Amino acid sequence: MENLEVEAQEKSGTSQNPEVANLFSAGFFKNKRQAFWIMQTLGWLGYGFLRLFNGLFHDQSFEYWKPSAIAMATGFILTLIFRPILKSVRTRSVPAVIFTVIAVSIFFALIFSAIETYGHVTTYQLGWRPKGLELFGNAMINVYVLISWATLYLIINYSLLIQNEREKALAATSMAHQAQLKMLRYQLNPHFLFNTLNAISSLVLTKRYEQANSMLEKLSSFLRYSLVNQPTQKTTFDQELHALKLYLEIERVRFQKRLKVDFKIEKEACSALMPSLLLQPLIENAIKYAIAPSEKGGTILISGHREGDQLILKVRDNGPGLGNIKDQDQSQSSGVGLENIKARLDQLYGDRQSFTLKNVKPTGLEATIVIPCEFKI
Repeated sequence: MENLEVEAQEKSGTSQNPEVANLFSAGFFKNKRQAFWIMQTLGWLGYGFLRLFNGLFHDQSFEYWKPSAIAMATGFILTLIFRPILKSVRTRSVPAVIFTVIAVSIFFALIFSAIETYGHVTTYQLGWRPKGLELFGNAMINVYVLISWATLYLIINYSLLIQNEREKALAATSMAHQAQLKMLRYQLNPHFLFNTLNAISSLVLTKRYEQANSMLEKLSSFLRYSLVNQPTQKTTFDQELHALKLYLEIERVRFQKRLKVDFKIEKEACSALMPSLLLQPLIENAIKYAIAPSEKGGTILISGHREGDQLILKVRDNGPGLGNIKDQDQSQSSGVGLENIKARLDQLYGDRQSFTLKNVKPTGLEATIVIPCEFKI
């Protein structure tokens, strides 16, 4: 009903059944004021026609439409007066609301009965002169009608209020999740930037300008990719691989031939969707713990394939493995960190994902990410 007098600019809800919540947030109730007037008008028109048909069924003449119309108009006006009273008490305790509904309904029913009785004798049964309680002969029926109207009004209002609160809570939760994802997503390791800028500086000092310019272009493209892609959106595995190759080419300037990278990607997996820069922290860890400490360097294997409705992503190195890394060093691992990867996966996929680390023989560490296999529609 009216607005339907829900004083909320946004939609929401709490623990209401989702199907009911969707009903009250559907198109008809989006314009709550319009919905009220449509329901109010159609409801009382229906009441008037029912009175007329009932009279005709009991052998009244068609002129009975006149007292029926007076009763319909009276009910329409009285409930408009009833509405602000309900608005003022709807947030109070349940006993207070029930008492108000019953008391006001009885009071308005007496007025309703007196008006429709007067209309009946002045427009239809001209010879009848009601006396005393005869004026209130329809009061009991009118009490029932007004209580029904008030109950329907309150049910719709309470449902819309619950829906509004629910949607506010969902919006707040969504905003919190997005903020957390952005925080996790944009925590690029400053050491990577410092090392890259130092490498560019060294290239400039040694007058290797073309290499310095190429490295700057790659760094610019990589940072643009990392900043443009929203943390709540997904990119294709193929696009992700392009960004990872930019990152690896930047690191290869530092490590030269010590850094070897192999790719083992199934063609079908390339078009699958995944969070952007999800694998970059794993590659950064592999460089830090498998490539940098070794004079001979090492190899990083990046693989991806589809198994049924799951996308399997792996990053493997031939470094010392997890057991040979000190806990303190491990907790300070580069990129957004292993814990941040877990947090991003949990935010985006919930229980539909997994992230595991394991040592491999003869040496090395393998990180495996399993997420739902999704494609662009």
